[in-house]
Amino acid sequence: MKKVLFTATVDSHILQFHLPFLKYFKENGYEVHVATNGNEEIPYCDVKHVIPFERSPFKLNNLKAIKRLKKVCLEEKFDIIHTHTPMGSVVTRLAAKKARKKYNTRVIYTAHGFHFFEGASKKNWLIFYPVEKWLAKYTDTLILINQEDYQLAKKKFSKRCKDIQYVPGVGIDEDKFNFEMNDKEKKELRESIGLKENDFVMIYPAEISNRKRQIWLINTLSELMKEHNDIHLLLPGKDSLKGKCQKLVEDLKLENQIHFLGYRKDIPKLLKISNLALSSANQEGLPVNIMEAMYVGLPIVASNCRGNRDLVEDNRNGYLVELNDIERYINSVKNVYDSKGDNKFGKESKIIIKDYLLDRIMFFIEKIYAR
Repeated sequence: MKKVLFTATVDSHILQFHLPFLKYFKENGYEVHVATNGNEEIPYCDVKHVIPFERSPFKLNNLKAIKRLKKVCLEEKFDIIHTHTPMGSVVTRLAAKKARKKYNTRVIYTAHGFHFFEGASKKNWLIFYPVEKWLAKYTDTLILINQEDYQLAKKKFSKRCKDIQYVPGVGIDEDKFNFEMNDKEKKELRESIGLKENDFVMIYPAEISNRKRQIWLINTLSELMKEHNDIHLLLPGKDSLKGKCQKLVEDLKLENQIHFLGYRKDIPKLLKISNLALSSANQEGLPVNIMEAMYVGLPIVASNCRGNRDLVEDNRNGYLVELNDIERYINSVKNVYDSKGDNKFGKESKIIIKDYLLDRIMFFIEKIYAR
């Protein structure tokens, strides 16, 4: 029986993004293995390997992870290894070096957003760029999910990795949105959060972090929200800033308009009760939160960074705003607020997103796997 291994630093990455691909291999007669630093049950997985991956490149556990995963690769003799996440992929490609030569194991790496990019710090370029360039020679197929990373890889890594492919993301699974919400259900969900039926609702589903810049977003929109008490902002997502955003909201006296929802499993429903999707990130791979918002037909106001600019076309399906252009960000939100009855941007979002649906992505990926 053929065998495939998927690796990532943590279980959540596999669970959120890769179950359709595990299912594909399972249905095509493969024994499916997953290696992560976690103990969660993974659907479609036959064998789970717990490997002590660490997100930080400076943790010694990564050396243990290389040794342990190398043993797994040599014992299991995988036909394909598909690796994800930055450090998970560093460890995996080093661990699989011998198996590539001995068993002709094919190593595929999907980069969900290089740590080095236009506008990244010199530190990131000094640490991560040389590592990725070096490891390209241990990568049989390198997949990039946004145009900036793809063009950089074609220019810098093509002599070391002969197969560099662009695939637009991990795909939007339409089944997640295959439900209807009637007016009563929408009203009840709004009321459960503290929203009135006619409030204007903005949403930014993302981990609360420095990279996503919720602090900047709250400061930027605070005056507009004080002027219009029917404007609300939903912030579902794990809090990695230890309450800093909540404290800021209290200081600004906007507790009744900015809602911290924590980790939620009902993002599709929250999107369907919203009027506008936001992003203030300083870098993305290819953001699922924006893709899902586009799928339900929301207009977008987003920062002009890698990943966001692949999805948002300024003045077509929303507004793309330079990273620190506070005035234009406010005006962009206000423009959507003032034209509530006109959803031309949302209609365009639904057209653009067709290129990013799971069926289309599976078509690309299956062709890559079949080589």
